[in-house]
Amino acid sequence: MAKKRPVALVTGAGTGIGRATVEALAAAEFDLAINYSRSKEAANQTASLAERRGARTLLYQCDVSDDARVRSMLAEVEKHFGRLDALVNNAGTTTGVKPKDFEGLTGEEWDRVFSVNVKGTFQVTRAAVPLLKKSGGSIVNLASIVGLRPGPQPLPYATSKAAVVSLTKLLALNLGPEIRVNAVAPGWMEGDWMVRMLGEKYEELMTRRARHTPLQRVVKAEDVAEVIVSLIVSNKMVNGEVIVIDGGYSATT
Repeated sequence: MAKKRPVALVTGAGTGIGRATVEALAAAEFDLAINYSRSKEAANQTASLAERRGARTLLYQCDVSDDARVRSMLAEVEKHFGRLDALVNNAGTTTGVKPKDFEGLTGEEWDRVFSVNVKGTFQVTRAAVPLLKKSGGSIVNLASIVGLRPGPQPLPYATSKAAVVSLTKLLALNLGPEIRVNAVAPGWMEGDWMVRMLGEKYEELMTRRARHTPLQRVVKAEDVAEVIVSLIVSNKMVNGEVIVIDGGYSATT
């Protein structure tokens, strides 16, 4: 009888880091539960990429800030696959308000960013814990370099990622020894997210950042996915850590 493949749930998996992580986990012989909030077409494309690598997939539309829907999602994962071995809390959002525009930032925008980035991470984790305990699973949260040091990101986004760093360590303390919990903190990453943040200065500023990075380039989604998969499938004594992925920029400037 064929051995059952392990199963991973990746939130916010329609594009970017989420999609790259799904592809990398499929290549590592995982089946995938693919969560998305709005981008159904993109999520379908992600599922197709995973299926080409031999993975069984489950698509589930769910805003991670909605606890009832989150719990329904995990119930569906259990029904569909019967197990869960890894969780990647990648779903996230931000605001377009500039960091120094204090008065331009509404309370509703602040709350929405924290509701997805922090509360959502906790809620998906909480709902996944029973299955992950059975498998001795692993969780990887998406933090950011701006959660560790100041950077040109909107205030609620940077602060929420600092909260994810703290939450990661608290979860590692409270979910061991059955479940390991780590986080990754990408630096400046090429793609749509930074295009939205930097606007017309994207090419200029990304080129300058690469020039000042020891590895002479900025981060790609595939770089982050590679580290996430490594934390899940190996590194068995790594727990409660936040792995910076920025080519050495923050360590040398």
